[in-house]
Amino acid sequence: MRSKVVFRRLLRNKQARYGLLALVVLVALAYVGPFFGAYEWTDKDFMSFLSAPGADHWWGTTSIGQDMYAVTLRGMQKSIIIGLLVALISTGLAALVGAFAGYFGGWPDRLLMWGVDLLLVLPSFLIIAIISPRLREASWLWFVVLLAAFSWMITSRVVRSMTLSLREREYVLAAVYMGIPRWKIILRHIVPNLSSLLIIDATLNVSGAIIGEAALSFFGFGIQPPDVSLGTLIAEGSRNATGYPWLFAFPAGLLVALVLSVNLIGDGLRDALDPGSNS
Repeated sequence: MRSKVVFRRLLRNKQARYGLLALVVLVALAYVGPFFGAYEWTDKDFMSFLSAPGADHWWGTTSIGQDMYAVTLRGMQKSIIIGLLVALISTGLAALVGAFAGYFGGWPDRLLMWGVDLLLVLPSFLIIAIISPRLREASWLWFVVLLAAFSWMITSRVVRSMTLSLREREYVLAAVYMGIPRWKIILRHIVPNLSSLLIIDATLNVSGAIIGEAALSFFGFGIQPPDVSLGTLIAEGSRNATGYPWLFAFPAGLLVALVLSVNLIGDGLRDALDPGSNS
């Protein structure tokens, strides 16, 4: 019932509607669009190097003859997957660490929060930049793990503070008196009551992860060739942005549209889940 109310409130939010519509269009373009193109992203047209957008190559070609339309959609697919995976991992980790620290208290709380404080003061960009070149031959999933490892700490502190209040609620105390194991109490009674915070956090983490991936890939620390992402395409296109603007404009425009749509949805969810909202 509550989910229906939240969904109605979300649809009444004009910005959220625009964000949802834009995201659906972008995801459809990324995953359905390649079927309408004449080229695969790995194909090379040796008769068309740096060709401008036209009837044969809708978005032009790259310096090695790749179809820009196919390559850009492949890059957007990779950026979307990375954003979703990082958001799921970081939000899940934040929920578990914060809930366990807040519920148990004592030395587990101090130990977990010490780890959170340590990760917060570490220069995440520098660490990822140092580690990622050593993983060039490994799966790109390790890059997802690196991004997620530095994206959960602040949320875990918020979860911990909310758990300190939730653990004194009647339904939690009743579960304790019934002899239910503490880890089950956390997963069944604590974490579900933090769903509003976690949903908003996961949504906004998607856009944060996409931007983080694009920034790291721009400097050569993210997705490695021959694979592509929006970040690698923007880095490649920025070198010839004035002479061959389509190399930069299409991936950069899609990145902006993708991040903006997710942020609009995140803002709409925050208003929809807030009982005091007038949206």
